[in-house]
Amino acid sequence: PLHWLVRPNSIRLLWVLGLALLAGVTWLGMQVHPHATFGIEGTVAFYSWYGFITCVGMVLFAKFLGLFLSRKDTYYDD
Repeated sequence: PLHWLVRPNSIRLLWVLGLALLAGVTWLGMQVHPHATFGIEGTVAFYSWYGFITCVGMVLFAKFLGLFLSRKDTYYDD
């Protein structure tokens, strides 16, 4: 039997729950007055899109860094 995290039904359920959680947190964030220090913080769903853009940026930076730090498979061979 497959582990529950590998089953297609479980994967679909986790996606649905994750997206519902993100939508709920974004909706709650729009219901509260932000008391923004900077002007951009007061935009609609700022922390949601800022977190997403930051995450994408970290992934792209890691891919870029991997180009310089990666070694051939035979690096440790004599």
